Amino acid sequence: MNIIIKELPETEVAFFRRTGSYFETQEHWGRLMHWAITNGLYPPQQSFIGVSLDNPDLVEGKDCRHDACVTIPDRFDKEKHQDIKFKKLDGGQYAMYPFYDTPEKLNFAYQYMFGEWLPNSDFEADYTRFNLEFNMNITSEDTEGKCRVDLFIPINKRKP
Repeated sequence: MNIIIKELPETEVAFFRRTGSYFETQEHWGRLMHWAITNGLYPPQQSFIGVSLDNPDLVEGKDCRHDACVTIPDRFDKEKHQDIKFKKLDGGQYAMYPFYDTPEKLNFAYQYMFGEWLPNSDFEADYTRFNLEFNMNITSEDTEGKCRVDLFIPINKRKP
């Protein structure tokens, strides 16, 4: 696996939150896409980012929270948009795993990162920040039905 260490800046996003199993329909993505396109927010100038707020191994599926996000430009007038929430995603050092496979296999990427790569690296997970999933394609438009996701795991240098 080709893991790349990257420094990400703090990033402001607009988002819709959904509570429920990560493996069920993600209708909040459709709402976000519609809102983003209506407001001229789409790649390559802006990025779509998924943020899973809970560990499904520790939190019951029905209670897992997920934010579907789109980055916004610096001077975006948030006051005109009461129908969506805004927040800042933490910057810092991240381990990036470029994933390209079917969506249901994304969990295996997480298992690899936390179960194999991190324990054998010079880094440890930073649990004060969230994992970020930068969506690099539209799965339904991929000829093989695969998603291209740059998975960012927040890290700190391991202390000796």
